[in-house]
Amino acid sequence: MKQRGRHRRRRRGRVLRGFLTGTALALTAAATMISASQATVSDGPGALEPLTSSADTAALRLTEEAVPPAALDRLAAGMGPSIGVGEVLSGAARSLRDAADCTEGERDALPVSPTATHTYCWNADDTAGWEPGAVTTSGDADDDGLWGAHRVIVSGWSRGSGPVADRGLARVAFVDADDTDRLSYAWALLAVPVDGGRDYRGLVSRVSGMVWYQDKLLVTAGDGDRAALYVYDVNRIHRTTVAGAAVGRVPGGWSAHGAPYVLPAVASYRLSGGSGAPRPATVSLDRSTAPDTLVAGEWTLDDGDRGARLWRYAFDTAPGRAGLLAGDPAGRVGVTQAYRTEANGVRGVLSYQDGWYVSRGGAEDGRGTLWRQDADGARAARCGADDSRDCWSPRTESLSYWAQTGDVWTQSGRMLFALPLASIDRSAE
Repeated sequence: MKQRGRHRRRRRGRVLRGFLTGTALALTAAATMISASQATVSDGPGALEPLTSSADTAALRLTEEAVPPAALDRLAAGMGPSIGVGEVLSGAARSLRDAADCTEGERDALPVSPTATHTYCWNADDTAGWEPGAVTTSGDADDDGLWGAHRVIVSGWSRGSGPVADRGLARVAFVDADDTDRLSYAWALLAVPVDGGRDYRGLVSRVSGMVWYQDKLLVTAGDGDRAALYVYDVNRIHRTTVAGAAVGRVPGGWSAHGAPYVLPAVASYRLSGGSGAPRPATVSLDRSTAPDTLVAGEWTLDDGDRGARLWRYAFDTAPGRAGLLAGDPAGRVGVTQAYRTEANGVRGVLSYQDGWYVSRGGAEDGRGTLWRQDADGARAARCGADDSRDCWSPRTESLSYWAQTGDVWTQSGRMLFALPLASIDRSAE
């Protein structure tokens, strides 16, 4: 039986590889039809410009604020014992579709070049009214790429439509990625304790950036929030008891807008650099630095004339500070490195070794660009008859590098996909 099972997987793998190759050819053909007006990136953003002045770096400073332990304990006493990621995965009853089952419209979100090697799509009925955001993985969380015994992907979503009171709510899917032929997942709502832990409200955020590091999940906050990042403890997940649309304490128990699980924030990082401080709209993890660092970037307008700032914070290595940023005794967190890129329309950012990877948003009906920048210049894949560099997915709000497999994970539209970082480097000219 095992031999036949392996044969089926090999055959399915050959079919899928052929399907992905055909999809890549179709996307390449489509790219040649993009008009010149949609493919105006003729020259790159150039080399990264270091930002070293005290005014530049002070504007990027954050201040840590912990949720009082008594509030978290009171909430746990009301909701019941916390559970971990493993228990959430054991109840992961929903499944993503693989590439062969995705529609042509969904596959339009895939890059033309380089070609995605792992592709899945979310179900329309499960994501209707929600907008995709950031992705992080157990490759970020632990240096062996596993959380416990599991390979895990975490996908962020925000409520984009529906009643006004629901808009902006943020949730994450914990995805069991042990079997790459079948990804299953369960939803958890992101929340913030209120009233001293007697209740919670939903986090209102675009979830455009998210990093899972050690036992903490760091999530970007929305523009209307005084915080820049919220921090969640993946060992502090609670079950809900009421499956309604409400959020928080309700008659009969606890509700999380239909999600079976809820994560209460345990800390936040607020902007402390003044009115001109850029809000980190996208974040990722860089394990090639010592210590590991949180990479951040601001969004810029697609048609704007100002490049984005890119910077990094160091993670703390002190005992009892797992997953938190390194700061001074007052909780002030300074940057360890900062740059400016001349690329506009910046969405996702990733740093690894000497390269910075910046995804640029495309026109509404066009494609984006993935630039590889460093101190010497910028490079990106070419595609299409007009030699365009608009080969990337239209919208990828975050990039997450899984060092143990060499893959970069991201999502756009209903597509969740990955491709080797080495293929990005090879395609960049």
